[in-house]
Amino acid sequence: MIESARDPEYVETIVIGGGQSGLSVGYHLARRRLPFLILEERDRVGDAWRARWDSLRLFTPARYDGLDGMRYPAQPHYFPSKDEMADYLENYARHFELPVLTGMRVDRMSREDGRFLVQAGERSFTAENVVVAMANYQRPRVPKFADQLDPSIVQLHSFAYRNPAQLRPGPVLLVGGGNSGSEIAMELAPRHQVWMSGRDTGHLPFRIAGLAGRVLLVRLALRVLFYRVLTVDTPMGRRMRSKVLHKGGPLIRVMPQDLARARVTRVPKVAGVREGRPVLEDGRMLEAANVIWCTGFHPGFEWIDLPVFDGDDPRHRSGIVEDTPGLYFAGLHFLHALSSAMIHGVGRDAERVVKHLSARHVSPRHFRSTAEPTMA
Repeated sequence: MIESARDPEYVETIVIGGGQSGLSVGYHLARRRLPFLILEERDRVGDAWRARWDSLRLFTPARYDGLDGMRYPAQPHYFPSKDEMADYLENYARHFELPVLTGMRVDRMSREDGRFLVQAGERSFTAENVVVAMANYQRPRVPKFADQLDPSIVQLHSFAYRNPAQLRPGPVLLVGGGNSGSEIAMELAPRHQVWMSGRDTGHLPFRIAGLAGRVLLVRLALRVLFYRVLTVDTPMGRRMRSKVLHKGGPLIRVMPQDLARARVTRVPKVAGVREGRPVLEDGRMLEAANVIWCTGFHPGFEWIDLPVFDGDDPRHRSGIVEDTPGLYFAGLHFLHALSSAMIHGVGRDAERVVKHLSARHVSPRHFRSTAEPTMA
């Protein structure tokens, strides 16, 4: 058990995570004038976006990239870069004066004497409510045989990939055929031979930046299908939720013909290592100079010391943990709908959670942290 050097500080509601979900929860808590504090692990609001690979752009256009109360400042059909999105989130937190403490990595959350105990380094907090506002993607996942590869092979997880300068000359094996793998493959193909391993996850039948994308993606998919139809309240949505959580979603921006034109070679699943080289399910051994693992993430919720999990996944109903009153989740993939992990979907989930939480409100005081929340 991690012992705090200070006595716990009482805050009615602690929000863990200062990304788009945590800020959305904060916005709705502030609107109801409920006392709260947001704990963000990184040094600046938005740093989770800044840490992604350099060329990353959002899949959704700007008209769907604003959080509740503040539109995204760009033309409606513009696709923001990851750094632009990070700056927007930082400005959002500053604009609404949300109480964010940065550089606060939560080490443990438990429950004692009817209240939650949140420990973050030398600081600790007790709270009536905790909202875990974090995505499922916290800890990079790589296969156990990765450490058997020859030390001369450059290995990176997509989480650590930034740009082609990180790689050595020679072929690249991208392990994982989803959106991250396909976009990185397109970036590397002009200067490397690229193999992409893994099953075909399917793809959208239109270009998201084209006219069809503006009509089908914006008017049909984002407004209706992802937001209203594919939810945990519909049979179709529940089937889709199971598929997406276990098999991944389709390619959004890259199409199979793009990969073919770029001479990216699709190969079977990587099954193991032989003589220090990756081996495919069909027995082929690849002479890769670089391996990028686009193999997903562990949820990374080991620090939650509460019996609220089925395997790695928390039990909840649209973010509400019914068997642990006062505990909530936001930002999880398909929390309530397919849009839950998208910028335009987090606000509805946050509002639902805060509405439920407000019934537990115990203090009429407007909260101001004595810790002087840090807004970078």
